Amino acid sequence: MSRFVRASKYRHVFGQSAKKEHGYENIKVTNSAWDTNIISASAKYISVNWNASGGGAFAILPLPSPFYGITGFPHKLPDSLPLARSHTAAVLDTDWSPHNDSIVASGGEDGKAMIWKVEANQFEGWGSEGWVPEDFDPVLRIDVSPRKIGQVAFHPTAENVLATASGEHTVKLWDLANPESSRSTLAGHNDIVQSMAFNPTGTLLATTCRDRKLRLFDPRAGGEAVRITDGHGGIKGSRVVWMGELDKIATTGFSKMSDRQVGIWETGGLKNVKTIVLDQSAGVMMPFWSDNNILFLAGKGDGNIRYYEYESDSLHALDEHKSSDPQRGMCFLPRRALSVSDCEIARAYKVHGSSIEPIAFIVPRRADSFQSDIYPPAPSSEPSLNASEFFNGKTAPQKLVDLSSGNVFASSAAPASVPLPATPAAAAAPPTPVSAAPAPTPISRSFSSSSAAPPEPSPLSPAIPKTEPITPVEPKRQQSASEPSRQQSSGASDAELRDVKQENTRLTSELRDAREKIRNLELQVETIRANARKAAQALLDG
Repeated sequence: MSRFVRASKYRHVFGQSAKKEHGYENIKVTNSAWDTNIISASAKYISVNWNASGGGAFAILPLPSPFYGITGFPHKLPDSLPLARSHTAAVLDTDWSPHNDSIVASGGEDGKAMIWKVEANQFEGWGSEGWVPEDFDPVLRIDVSPRKIGQVAFHPTAENVLATASGEHTVKLWDLANPESSRSTLAGHNDIVQSMAFNPTGTLLATTCRDRKLRLFDPRAGGEAVRITDGHGGIKGSRVVWMGELDKIATTGFSKMSDRQVGIWETGGLKNVKTIVLDQSAGVMMPFWSDNNILFLAGKGDGNIRYYEYESDSLHALDEHKSSDPQRGMCFLPRRALSVSDCEIARAYKVHGSSIEPIAFIVPRRADSFQSDIYPPAPSSEPSLNASEFFNGKTAPQKLVDLSSGNVFASSAAPASVPLPATPAAAAAPPTPVSAAPAPTPISRSFSSSSAAPPEPSPLSPAIPKTEPITPVEPKRQQSASEPSRQQSSGASDAELRDVKQENTRLTSELRDAREKIRNLELQVETIRANARKAAQALLDG
């Protein structure tokens, strides 16, 4: 069988673990069995769900040196250290604000979400003689639900907007400036929400649920999902991540036979584009997306990290970082904080045992200047909207930063519109064998604010380029059949009518030829896709 090498500048990317003194040791990781990443990172700090007695807590630590860390900070943590302790039950999830590297949100089994702000002077004197640890205090407490808060996520473009997923099977959005009540409630889940992710502009929210459904929501309108489809067939944990500005989402989960899978879905109708079987391990797979079009997959209990490059609706395996230490949790650093001088395109923080280990993913190049081809613009820390503008219906593109110059600019990608939801009755009704319901057409949704313009609609991406058919020109009607005398008096000659008929015949022939070309193009596209699938399978098998 013939083999070929696919051209890719990321084909030789490798993972490099940091030395022990550049990580953290003596970490007391939570014993909670709740399925989250356990660890989260901003460009300055990391947070880790902690095993604490007498309530719930998580640790806040500066990034391990030499990666933007605090000089002299001990890599082996003392037995007693400051913690964020205000939760009365175990902390289940944390998330750092994309617009302020010192603000972190937490959610716990006590049904509360809390906001914390870190001051740099809170880390002075750690571990020195006479040092007394002082716990962190939250700046805001939100009573979200009488049940546990399983996930928290900040909005990617609107400042001070937080999403929380609770045991009431709902997702709520909060304006942190006015947290007395939620601004939007996303309902319709029939079981625990396992994962959620915003698209880059925050106009759509995807969730996975224990009822094995994948849902797409308009986060501002609330109510039921605008798109619902069957996700992975297995009952074990499923995760979702948005694939940047590609208008696609990636999910991980299990098949009915407990095979671990990764799936790619287009967002217009939640149609499955690709599903790959990975292996038969039992650990939940954590997906992470890089704007280099690379999907990182880290399984809980695995020692390896797989990574794939997405191209032409296919995932091409690049390599995997192998280790003998199984990971309990993982997070990735924001791309704006990477070391571009080392050609580092991603950095993971891996929790294993009682340690946190940084892993840098590097393109092996000897470069004296900025490598623009491997560093697309990264999401900036500047918000595009405030919370009030977002909930009033305003939509703005994500702000990006050039990693070479530091210049901030608005993304040129158009914000995704919200597709029209199916009616609740239709969504709940079982499918009938008589006829399949037509796929709803995406349109823009109008909001309550009269001053804000609704988002522009975004049509479904066509599978192939479509050619507009040539419309034949009808002969000019001179007269109705009931008025022969007027037709004779109009002066129309037989020669003119004959010319019009000939023109009509010629245009009809061109239309037929154009349609034939379209069919040929469709066959060519299908052939190319079939060859691409075979080539991708050959690479995976090899």
